[in-house]
Amino acid sequence: MARSKRTEIELTAYDDLFETDESRAEANLSKIREIPIVEIDEFPDHPFKVLMNEDMEQLVESVSRSGVMTPATVRQKEDGRYELISGHRRKKACELAGLETLKCEVKELTHDEAIIVMVESNLQRSVILPSEKAFAYKMRLEAMKRQGQRTDLTCSPVGNKLQGVKSSDELAEKVGESKNQIFRYIRLTELVPEILQMVDERQIAFRPAVEISYLSEEQQYTLLEAMGYNDATPSLAQAIKMKKFMQEGKLTDEVIQSIMQEDKPNQKEKPAFKDERITKLIPKSIPRGQETDFVVKALEFYNRHLQRQRGQER
Repeated sequence: MARSKRTEIELTAYDDLFETDESRAEANLSKIREIPIVEIDEFPDHPFKVLMNEDMEQLVESVSRSGVMTPATVRQKEDGRYELISGHRRKKACELAGLETLKCEVKELTHDEAIIVMVESNLQRSVILPSEKAFAYKMRLEAMKRQGQRTDLTCSPVGNKLQGVKSSDELAEKVGESKNQIFRYIRLTELVPEILQMVDERQIAFRPAVEISYLSEEQQYTLLEAMGYNDATPSLAQAIKMKKFMQEGKLTDEVIQSIMQEDKPNQKEKPAFKDERITKLIPKSIPRGQETDFVVKALEFYNRHLQRQRGQER
């Protein structure tokens, strides 16, 4: 008589079977705790800047008055310390407000999972600098690559190698930008810091900056000197021309200087103000060429304020 096969049935654990939505919510709440700020480390190579501006002043005031309303996100490292994933502005505000702890949600994440969460949470900001996007996109795609998904960070910005790249498809869908644009941003990470800062400050347009990124570090610094000497930044046509000379092995210091000395209608305009006390008060969101209008409107507003103040003193 044949022996019957024994069927193994995996039973649901008793606690899981009777777990309620309320108990699950309580379990999640248990992961939110006040953590001493001195035990929280910054995220390695965090691409997003924490600016000391008016928004930060308002956040410090809010934290001082009501504490942190939305917990930051951290993960615990092997050494027992914590790594900050999202909430860098909230952490800085707590430090400026004199608080010793930060309300955090502790998540169990690998380093690559933490990178993905960090990038996604910070891309929700209303204002993001080109350099921040550049390094964030690069970190995100490299993390995907280590997780076993295919990506190609060496492909050209025109997209001739992007077909079938799953990670860039996914990222493009999440951030609402084309794959070509994502790889253009990643090219900016090849710029020397001084030129990348000029891109952030809108002194150099985005597309010329992408072309410049193909120049060697030495060539970029030569270009930087030429820009200062000629008080001009390269147009897209000039940037493409320099890249072509570079690819042909003909981009010498003299060629760079010659290209930058070319007359361009868009370079006739000089900076509106050279006094740093004025320029640092003009928001970076003000388009180049509209700085004077902004300052005039600000002075008109201030003069009206003075007139109202004088009227109240009479």
